[in-house]
Formats: sequence, structure tokens, C-alpha cells
Amino acid sequence: MTTNWNGRLRAGVVLSGVFVGLAVLSLIWTPWDPAAIAVAERLHAPDRHHWLGTDQLGRDVLSMLMRGGAASLGVAFAATVLGAFVGVPLGLWSAARGGWIDEFIMRSSDVVFAFPSLLLAILISTLMGPGAMNAVVAIGVFNVPVFARVVRGSALSLWTREFVLAARVAGKGGVRISLEHILPNLAGLLWVQLSIQLSLGLLAETGLSYVGLGTQPPAPSWGRMLADAQTLTALAPSLALFPGAVVVLAVLGFNLLGDGLRDQFDHRLTRGAHGQR
Repeated sequence: MTTNWNGRLRAGVVLSGVFVGLAVLSLIWTPWDPAAIAVAERLHAPDRHHWLGTDQLGRDVLSMLMRGGAASLGVAFAATVLGAFVGVPLGLWSAARGGWIDEFIMRSSDVVFAFPSLLLAILISTLMGPGAMNAVVAIGVFNVPVFARVVRGSALSLWTREFVLAARVAGKGGVRISLEHILPNLAGLLWVQLSIQLSLGLLAETGLSYVGLGTQPPAPSWGRMLADAQTLTALAPSLALFPGAVVVLAVLGFNLLGDGLRDQFDHRLTRGAHGQR
């Protein structure tokens, strides 16, 4: 049985897979030590020894990009998982119980949505202090109501379906129905949302690191590399070009992955509906 992937899904898998693969590889190997300072080799142009050149401290740019990807993607992934871990149960609970619980969760989500996501992350990081773990919490806080609202909206429509009504007649409670019948039917939606939130989390982590509230030196990150390069654009424009390009391509890859997954699941649902006629 063959799987027909659409073009956006293929492109998303390739792009995101490249960056994730390089980030994982950087944990065990990089061409040079990304933290090694060699002032004598500062601001070297790309050559056969340093494929993307060196920065103002003589550090290898390619090695920093690889290790910085591990830091940036790690924070974005952890923040997305944190948001899903809290938001998905809240959304299921809200849809199952309704009433004042549903109203309280939704109004609390509205309060969080009243603030721009990056501004809220900067505010939380400022209060908690800079650092990768605090950045995870700051970004994850905004992801919680996103997952809660998405899950709650889809779960409400599933609660009116025949298989859920049959489960209620069989005497199953709200928690069991949510876990056994509602959540499995939301798997496709959750994969799509995870991909989208991962791309947004990557942008947020880059912004936090750019202003000094994310991953702290000497650990490299894409946002920190952009911040360090802003005063050197006249001497070495590639120092800003390379990290900027990888951020754009990584975010594009995860967005294409999310769009491709959505199209793929929609296609399966449509094909299944036609098959039942």
C-alpha cells in the first residue's frame, strides 16, 4: 500500500528534517568547537576550512549554526510540548463538562490572547530572568490556550456524533469518552497544530535570544547570532545573512509540514466520506 504525500508535505518533511537532523548531529559532532575563540581568525570569509566563515571572535559559523539550531529548536519543541501537555486536557475537560468550567477556561484564554505572543513571552522572561528553561515556560504559556481552544472546538462537534452517544448509552463517563473516543479522533488535528506552534515557538525563541532573554552565552543560538551580527553588517554581512536564512527556512519548513499534514488528513477524511456513500 503506497502513501501519496502532497507537495507541501514533502517539502516540509525535507526542510524540517534537514534542520532537525543537523541539530541532533551537532550534539555529538560539529566541524569545529562552536565555543572555541580564535581571535587570529576573526571575520574570515568562507573557505575550505570554514565553509561559512568565522565570526568576530574567530568561531566557526557553520558549527555555531548547527549547535544554535539544537538550542533554538530544543526550546521551541519543549515549549510546544508543554503547551500541548497542559492545553489538550483543558480543552477536553472544557468540552466534556461545559457550564462554568467551559466559560472559565475560555475567558482565561481570552486574557492570554489579549497580549501579543512575543510581548507576553518577553514579559514573562523578564520577570523570571533570562535562560533557556525560562524561555520554554514563557513560550509554553501562550501555547496552552491555543491548544485548549483548538481541542475544545473540535471536541464539541465530536460530542454530538453517534459513536459518542453510543458510548454514553453504554455507561461510559466523560473522562473515559474523552480519552477513548474524542482524543484519538483529534490526532490529525493535533499533529497539524504541533507543527504550526513549533514554527511560532522557533520565531519566539529567536526573538527572546535576540534581546538577550533566551539561550545565554557561551551557548550559541540563532537569535543571539543575529544580535551579535547587527553591528558588523558592513564588514561581514554573511554573519547576519546565514542565521537569518536558517530561521526563515526552518520556520517555512515547519509551516509547510503543518499545511501538508492538514491537506493530507483532509484528503483522507474526504476519501473516507466518499467511500461510505
